[in-house]
Amino acid sequence: MSDAILTRLLELAAKRFGADASTLQPNDDVFDALSIDSLQALELVTDLENAFGVEVPDYELQDARTFQQIADVVRERV
Repeated sequence: MSDAILTRLLELAAKRFGADASTLQPNDDVFDALSIDSLQALELVTDLENAFGVEVPDYELQDARTFQQIADVVRERV
């Protein structure tokens, strides 16, 4: 399931922020790769929560900076 979560996260990131999904890598820093701020990152996480029907408290994400780290946090809730 984590691969599905990561894949979906990368797709959502590309769609929301107009990035090329093929260039986004699991260990990329989300903020640097997408040139976004923390509020925009939370919007992306909300998209992911909606896609998988889960809710992740913000405090669980405060140390997550890469796409893989965010996917791992969400996976714990699925």
